[in-house]
Amino acid sequence: MREPFDICNKLIKPGTRQTLELPVPSLYTHTTLELPVHVIHGRQNGPILFLSAAIHGDEINGVEIIRRILHSKIINKLKGTLVAVPVVNIYGFINQTRYLPDRRDLNRSFPGSEKGSLAGRMANLFLKEIVSKCTHGIDLHTAAIHRENLPHIRAYLDDEETERMARAFTSPVTLNTAIIDGSLRKSAEKSGAAVIVYEAGEALRFDEVSIRAGVRGILSVMRELGMLSPFKGKRKTIKSVVGTSSTWVRAPQSGILRVQKPLGSRVKKNESLGYVSDPFGEIEENIFSPVDGIIISRTNIPLVNEGEALFHIAQFENTQMAANKVENFQQILDPTTDTKSPIEPPII
Repeated sequence: MREPFDICNKLIKPGTRQTLELPVPSLYTHTTLELPVHVIHGRQNGPILFLSAAIHGDEINGVEIIRRILHSKIINKLKGTLVAVPVVNIYGFINQTRYLPDRRDLNRSFPGSEKGSLAGRMANLFLKEIVSKCTHGIDLHTAAIHRENLPHIRAYLDDEETERMARAFTSPVTLNTAIIDGSLRKSAEKSGAAVIVYEAGEALRFDEVSIRAGVRGILSVMRELGMLSPFKGKRKTIKSVVGTSSTWVRAPQSGILRVQKPLGSRVKKNESLGYVSDPFGEIEENIFSPVDGIIISRTNIPLVNEGEALFHIAQFENTQMAANKVENFQQILDPTTDTKSPIEPPII
């Protein structure tokens, strides 16, 4: 029999699950707040995996992904321990904003400090009470407001365990990215936890394909780590293609954007992505792709200022292969044809 799992000043017995409330600083209205943490402590030994979402308070796809994971029947046969925190930035979530009340980015405030700013205190609390207790982690994100991301994984692939998780997630695209100072990934790495980031969708919006891909990917990682039994039966699989680099395309002038290329499309160098013009169309400028690649992020608002990021293009050794993977992924996860995902009514 395993030992109880000690977290948030609670002991979780093997073979049980419990929702905990981690106290955080109250609002200035004297309203108390708690960080909801759900723990499933399996009877058998295994990795300790944390799932986190809404570190940016307006990124809500991950909240729904974690809800579906916790309601999946297969989780009842878990080996190891799952620690799920669907809303990390509770303040931003309440106010439907990316940042904390002190206007800081929580994902640039790690490792934080007990005596620092509100962001620093939240980062320190999350790191000490959650991340430090775990061996692995999956952090769920979306693009910022008015911007949409193609589902993809960001990970530091030079680390063997992190690469294993990234490939097991079966996202169509994986970016080998450097770890940014102040990020959760940076502090998690120092604590010894292997962490990958899942990016998909847009802030303050649910996207069914992104959600299904997230659920499917997390369960796949858990199987790879030995936390769940291997999948039985036939299943269409997605093998990720690793991007060699990426580049942003910015607005050459202020104006109204007319996009010609959708998210996930393959583009060639010097191919037109769209046009920016004034309201009369008297001053118009064509936007060209500087590289061959796949559009993994794009703005969804047509009103742009000069220098604003419009498209994020990932480059690959074999762009055609990457394009095929993206197309295959979209077909497999189409809610009208996907019969292998956990049974949930699709969000329309």
